[in-house]
Amino acid sequence: MAKLVTPEMEKINKKLAREKKTRRAANSPGMEAWIRLKRNKLAVVGMIIILALILVAIFADFIAPYSYDAQDYKALKMKPCAEHIFGTDQYGRDIFSRMVYGTRYSLPMGLISVFFIFLIGGTLGAIAGYCGGRVDNVIMRVLDVFQSIPSMLMAIAVAASLGTGAVNLVIAIGISSAPGRARVVRSAILSVKNNDYIESARAIGASSRRQLLKYMLPNALAPILTAITFSVATCILIISSMSYLGLGIPAPAPEWGSMLADSRSFMRSHPYMLVFPGAAIMITVLALNLFGDGLRDAFDPRLK
Repeated sequence: MAKLVTPEMEKINKKLAREKKTRRAANSPGMEAWIRLKRNKLAVVGMIIILALILVAIFADFIAPYSYDAQDYKALKMKPCAEHIFGTDQYGRDIFSRMVYGTRYSLPMGLISVFFIFLIGGTLGAIAGYCGGRVDNVIMRVLDVFQSIPSMLMAIAVAASLGTGAVNLVIAIGISSAPGRARVVRSAILSVKNNDYIESARAIGASSRRQLLKYMLPNALAPILTAITFSVATCILIISSMSYLGLGIPAPAPEWGSMLADSRSFMRSHPYMLVFPGAAIMITVLALNLFGDGLRDAFDPRLK
């Protein structure tokens, strides 16, 4: 006997299927982490600031009232006013416009540097954690040699030998910071290496590459994501410091660190030249750290 299905029954079945799908999504680890992240007000504030900075970088051409290299010789070292809300520098350039365009340097450079860091350090850490034994010992001892040198000092040495420029700066930061991030990835891989689902993958004949990329890294992603967030903040600080020392982004690019370096001679007479770019660096790093703290707490299974 055929089962009779009325239109009302079809609506009820579809509603039940949607509710089941919603409950399944709500119970997923990612959704649970997102719910915990939203409860952390400071993390939400940090996330909003980061999103605002990204939007400023995208729409800088529409936000900035002047070009970052436009000079007005009638308005040299002008204090904040209605025409120039953050004032002008010693060349008559609008500081607000330069700070707006500076988001296109600091944020992308920080993200690119972190990608390069984890491309090197993450790969080495994942291989060391998965292989173990002699391979792990050799990789980590070599990285220990590099990590024994202060990262800032190594970055300065590499940048000084390669020369100024965005590419050389990314290489310098990547070489100096990769050993520390390799340890983070190695620890994350070791924490899931002997779990039951990894043993099951080995039992069904999954290749080493498949075990590492499909099963280990996705389940070890929480501490790695947190490390990435903190690393972006650290990279922005290093980029600003290197630019302040004259080893970063060359002039006239409006990078916040180079703006500080150009204005240090006017620290007492015109302090606003340093206050605004310094505050931009501070707020950006603080927002990234707040968001990183929130991510760490959201992915912590002990908070479930």
